[in-house]
Amino acid sequence: MPGRYSWQPATSDIPTTPGVYRFCDDRGRVIYVGKAKNLRARLTSYFQKPEALLDRTRRMVATAGSVDWTLVPSERQALHLEYLWIQQYQPEFNVRFRDDKSYPYLVVTLEEEVPRVFLARKRGIKGARYFGPFPTAYALKETLSTILKAFPVRSCTQTVYNRAKRAGRPCLLGDIGKCAAPCVGRISPPDHKALALSLASFMAGQDTAVTASLQQSMERAANDLEFEKAARLRDRLEAINTILQGNTMVLSEDIDVDVFGIASDSLVAAAHVFRVRAGRIRSAKGFIVEVSADEGEDALIEMILRDGFEEEIPARTIVVPSVPTSAGALQAHLETVRNDAGEKGSVRVKKASRGELGTLQGTVTLNARHTLQSYLSQRTSDPNTRSRALSELQTTLGLTDAPLRMECFDVSHLGGENQVASMVVFEDGLPKRDHYRKYAIREARDDTDAIYEVLSRRVARLSSPDDGSESSRGFRYPPGLIVVDGGLPQVNAAQRALDDAGVRIPICGLAKKLEEIWRPGEEYPVIFPRNSEALFLLQRIRDESHRVAITYQRSTRKRSLSTELRDIPGVGPQLAQSILRHFGSVARARAATPDEIAEVPKVGPVLAVKIHASLNDHQGGQSRLGS
Repeated sequence: MPGRYSWQPATSDIPTTPGVYRFCDDRGRVIYVGKAKNLRARLTSYFQKPEALLDRTRRMVATAGSVDWTLVPSERQALHLEYLWIQQYQPEFNVRFRDDKSYPYLVVTLEEEVPRVFLARKRGIKGARYFGPFPTAYALKETLSTILKAFPVRSCTQTVYNRAKRAGRPCLLGDIGKCAAPCVGRISPPDHKALALSLASFMAGQDTAVTASLQQSMERAANDLEFEKAARLRDRLEAINTILQGNTMVLSEDIDVDVFGIASDSLVAAAHVFRVRAGRIRSAKGFIVEVSADEGEDALIEMILRDGFEEEIPARTIVVPSVPTSAGALQAHLETVRNDAGEKGSVRVKKASRGELGTLQGTVTLNARHTLQSYLSQRTSDPNTRSRALSELQTTLGLTDAPLRMECFDVSHLGGENQVASMVVFEDGLPKRDHYRKYAIREARDDTDAIYEVLSRRVARLSSPDDGSESSRGFRYPPGLIVVDGGLPQVNAAQRALDDAGVRIPICGLAKKLEEIWRPGEEYPVIFPRNSEALFLLQRIRDESHRVAITYQRSTRKRSLSTELRDIPGVGPQLAQSILRHFGSVARARAATPDEIAEVPKVGPVLAVKIHASLNDHQGGQSRLGS
């Protein structure tokens, strides 16, 4: 159903995860920034009948010309990013955060000889590190009290500090261990500054020692039945986690970096970039690029970096999922781009797997995946696009009619064991999931035998009696096109099954490596254009069939192992399931040592030896293959 506004996104395209959204006018100017725990629920609330909206909201929506969003892992991080962008864009319809007096920061004054930590509602102290803002001062104060036990940095004013220094006696915080008391010489100024640096590192998420210690203390108190103490420790831990959430939205002030995340499909990839300047995320943007089947990740990253700075000046640090072999040439190219824009300095392309940049890249990659999913969803759901795809298939493959019903088959196994197959159905270019079928292969030696068996069983249903159900009726008429996951051998096997059954249905196969389309008995494949809607549709149905097949195959492996376990004397159904849950996968259960198996509750050393021997006696080759 089309939206009330031409720019209104489809409800299904809006994620249900936390994020920050921006309404822009027709000129691209940001007019409103908001955050949400559930973006879909929040954004759809703006698209009610105008008379149901508040006057200010109604005017904002009427002024808007587009809306976009950026995903973040938590609502806390959404708050931080919302704050930053409101301060940056100054949207005319935002009231909140125009004055940041109500939102506290945690401040560490690192440039003072004797640094201190305190709460403030304004920024501006030279050389100080700011963490925040935070929505309430309460959680911040509670957490600071806990942190000072691990990092006893002074938190007093200069007046109090000087008074204690003259008196030679520390204040109450010094007596109770929440201040190292540099005022009376219990700690030297250099050591105290090092302590303050450790606190700042902790707040930046670089040190988890305090949370680990609290976690251990809480568990120990619970085991000792000291539940009140455990509850207090739990509250402290939650307070620390509260304050630590979202620090990836506010990085160190000296950080200028462009962080890229990438998600790829067979013929397209999505890239997303966060541009961080002075520790603040200044912009977030996603875009789609076409890729070739024979291009690896290196080529994709190089393409994105060469095309990703047409309108932006590169930062001196570029973070990517992996460093390509051409990094040297890319760095030289990006330095030239910087120099041409009047910016000096070298450029470094790097991978960040840990720390605040690694965490931030995880968030960027999350947005890249969403960008790709949205693109694929929109392309698949558009009726005009689907119509073009079906028409192109009819023309290119020489079909009598457009293939309104398509059935795709895929075979999955593990080292030749537990062979299964899937059949998925697309009608009018969309999946018809209630018509999906899964097959356990009976007597196949290889993929071609499996394809022959499955197609033989499928076409036998064309003459099966009608049991009155819609699903049954769907299988009593032939599809317009059969697709198999594979090349010429698999296609020929499928055709042989139809010939033996005396059935005539068009068949093609899609080979993964080069995305070639094969037809029975033909020497050369059909090559669709890279931007072909028909190829895109074939890829979607092939990928869906593969997903269903591999999911079914994994479930049969798990059931197979469960049966093996129940055949062992002393192992019943519940214990078998317990063993599977403990190891998490078939491969890990088979590879476990007797001592590791004995760690499962209710499994003793003697039984563990029996289980280990049985699992490695049965299907020993499979145990070496992994799950």
